[in-house]
Amino acid sequence: MKIAGMIVAATVASGIAGTPALAQQTQTGMVTRIDRISGTVSIKPIQEGTVGAATDNAAEEFKMKDAARLNDLHAGNRVSYSVSDAPGARTIVKIDKK
Repeated sequence: MKIAGMIVAATVASGIAGTPALAQQTQTGMVTRIDRISGTVSIKPIQEGTVGAATDNAAEEFKMKDAARLNDLHAGNRVSYSVSDAPGARTIVKIDKK
């Protein structure tokens, strides 16, 4: 009975530990607006590899974990980025120009 309890506990712990990795999945988009004063960037998501996909997605605004990275970005840049869903604000933890 103890072994079954340990297996269940290990399964639950691994599921909880894996959750943040899923929340930081890499996405692709186009920078539409940069606010260097408030440390935010707006990005319009782009669906890659889908023929005929709807392209009228609205841009989303994100806080930047490292606001200095905003100096490298300009409206119109295509980027790949990872977002952390912290309570209160969605924050970009990694961003790279394509």
